[in-house]
Amino acid sequence: MPGFPSPFGDDDDDLFDGYDEFVPASLPRPGESLDGHDVLTGADHLAFHRLTRDCFEERKVYDMTFDYNLARLNLDTRHESAGFRYGVKRGDAPDAIDPADIDEDAFDGGINRVLRAEFTPTTAFCPQTHTLTIGAFRAWNGLADRHEYGLVRVRAAPMHNQSEAENERLAELEASYLEAGDVAAEQDERVGVGSAPTEGTTEGGAPNRSTDTPS
Repeated sequence: MPGFPSPFGDDDDDLFDGYDEFVPASLPRPGESLDGHDVLTGADHLAFHRLTRDCFEERKVYDMTFDYNLARLNLDTRHESAGFRYGVKRGDAPDAIDPADIDEDAFDGGINRVLRAEFTPTTAFCPQTHTLTIGAFRAWNGLADRHEYGLVRVRAAPMHNQSEAENERLAELEASYLEAGDVAAEQDERVGVGSAPTEGTTEGGAPNRSTDTPS
């Protein structure tokens, strides 16, 4: 997907890091949902984020304000504290912000490896956070054969003004998915209750344009 026109020149490529560059200054700091877990850095982060780009492209998880694959937000130097950070769940680490944590042993004999993905939007009032995190969850877990994790658990960073409510919804969606073993099974009306999914992906994963503020 093309990026939005650059106000700084004809070619916006200089405004983005590469998918093969690990630039900590261009990434959000790991937040509460990654505390005590093994945060991916360097080549490990890059490998999973390239896979993320491909999963998001297949499932059409786009930031509709910027008109690009959501994975590209990690590379956008105009928004250096926004995007995803990842961490492999450690068994001895607390799940402090998971108010509806689920019994992972209930899913098909147990979850061998859990990856935690924390999304930091560009603003604390991002209206897309709901739809973008749900779209990311469905892309990663709906294409689970692409990676080594039994579950990718998605949470919004605490800087978002509705992070607690968003994370409760994500935990409920996760529990439904783990119970059914199928990401398609949780795509019902309960997912959007009380939310304002103004942009991002639709329930089916297709782009849904609007003119609201950026993520």
